[in-house]
Amino acid sequence: QVQLVESGGGLVQAGASLRLSCAASGRTFSSYAMGWFRQAPGKEREFVAAISWRGGRTYSADSVKGRFTISRDNAKNTVYLQMNSLKPEDTAVYYCAATQRWVGTGTRPGEYDYWGQGTQVTVSS
Repeated sequence: QVQLVESGGGLVQAGASLRLSCAASGRTFSSYAMGWFRQAPGKEREFVAAISWRGGRTYSADSVKGRFTISRDNAKNTVYLQMNSLKPEDTAVYYCAATQRWVGTGTRPGEYDYWGQGTQVTVSS
């Protein structure tokens, strides 16, 4: 089992950058593929980015490609989401998630077994 704690959210203006972090408990972090999802008020949770166990494969939603980058540091049990050129439509609660049964590109919430509590990102225009 793994516990996830996100941090790094906040209120920024359009065009700014933020880096989200997700710290995982346990000694088996490198056995989990990781993903970032987001949920805006009144909307379904949507995929943002995913990264494989050792970071060799990454996937991003079309809406964030070229702006957001997912990475991980297995020595620190942490996955990151670097967000640049933020837009008001990026406003949402951002969640990290972990899975040991990742199939394909990790874009579906149902592929993940563990979730953090979320961190709010608000982008003003």
